[in-house]
Amino acid sequence: MNAYTLLPFIVLIAAMFLMTRSAKKKQQQAANMRNEMQPGSGVRTIGGVYATVKEVHEETVLLDAGPGVELLFAKNAIGAVLSDDEYNRIVHGIEHDLKSDADIVPDDASSLTETDESDSPAAAASDDKAVDLGKKDAGEDSTDAAEAAEAKAEDEPKKTDGDSDAK
Repeated sequence: MNAYTLLPFIVLIAAMFLMTRSAKKKQQQAANMRNEMQPGSGVRTIGGVYATVKEVHEETVLLDAGPGVELLFAKNAIGAVLSDDEYNRIVHGIEHDLKSDADIVPDDASSLTETDESDSPAAAASDDKAVDLGKKDAGEDSTDAAEAAEAKAEDEPKKTDGDSDAK
């Protein structure tokens, strides 16, 4: 057999090995997470139920989902073990303010540029004065155009056929 005919099979086997390896890693991490559950921690099941762990057994977990509601789940049905802050934010709506000392982002970008208002052209334009942009009203345009045409006609020599002055 030629080496070129074996190359696609080798690549396929290597890809399958890498995919199964990463899947096994994820399964191992999930198993470690489930084994490290302790009573009092908040969890989310694979069905989307948020509850607090009441008891942990060998293959099952007893969850407290509310006042008087206890649910027995298999350990494999626990999708995620949540931190206390995340569980309280989702279930009770309590926001833990970790960023109280951080800068607040403004709603507009005007405060992001630190320029002296008296020097900037935008500050001068923001006053109540009218700004001349070089445009003129329609009435002014027709009179200015007529004046420009007359001035142009006076400056240029008159065109002739060439026959009248040559003779």
